[in-house]
Amino acid sequence: MKKLLALFALLVSPLTMAGDIEEPHWDLLDTLGKVEVRYYAPSVQAVTELSSSAGTSKGFRRLAGYIFGGNERSQSIAMTAPVQETLTDGNPLMAFTMPAEHTLEDLPLPTDERVSLVSVPARTVAAVRFSGWATGSKVAKMRKQLLATLEENQVDILGEPVLNQYNPPWTVPFLRRNEISVEVKWGGELAGR
Repeated sequence: MKKLLALFALLVSPLTMAGDIEEPHWDLLDTLGKVEVRYYAPSVQAVTELSSSAGTSKGFRRLAGYIFGGNERSQSIAMTAPVQETLTDGNPLMAFTMPAEHTLEDLPLPTDERVSLVSVPARTVAAVRFSGWATGSKVAKMRKQLLATLEENQVDILGEPVLNQYNPPWTVPFLRRNEISVEVKWGGELAGR
C-alpha cells in the first residue's frame, strides 16, 4: 500500500486538490441511513486484473502507464477519481474511470495487453462513505455495514462491492474520502415507506 501511495504522489501534482480532479457524474436518488443510493451516468473505464488483492501497486502502475502515454497514440489522459478496486479474492480488478469527454471509440488502445477499456452502462449504486486510511479492517467493517443496510431495506445487490479511494496520498486521514459501493436493483421507493 505504501508503494501505491508513493506512486500516486508522483503522478498527481502536489498543487492539485481532490476537488480539482474529475469524478463520475451521479444523481442522489435517496438515502438509507448512512447509505446513499445514486444513479450514475454511463462511463468508460480502464481496467486491469490484479494478481491478488495485495497486488494493488502493480495494477495502479499499469493503469497509470496507460493514461500517461502507454497507449497507441502516446496520448496523455487526465487522471480522475476514484481509483476503484473490487473487494473479492477471486479475480480482483482495479479501474480508473476515463474523463467524461471520452468515449470508448475515441480512446487510444492500451499498449499493455493487461489493460482493457470497458464501457460501463448507466447504473444505480448504493454507497457508504468513510474517512481515514482504507485499511483491511475498516474496509471489511464498512462493507458489512453497507450490505446489512441493504438487506434490512430489502434492496437487491447486483454484483460485488468495490472500494473507491478519492484522495492523493498526502491528504490527512481525517480529510480522506473513501467509499464502499455496490450496484443495486432500485425500484424508486424505500422498503417500509
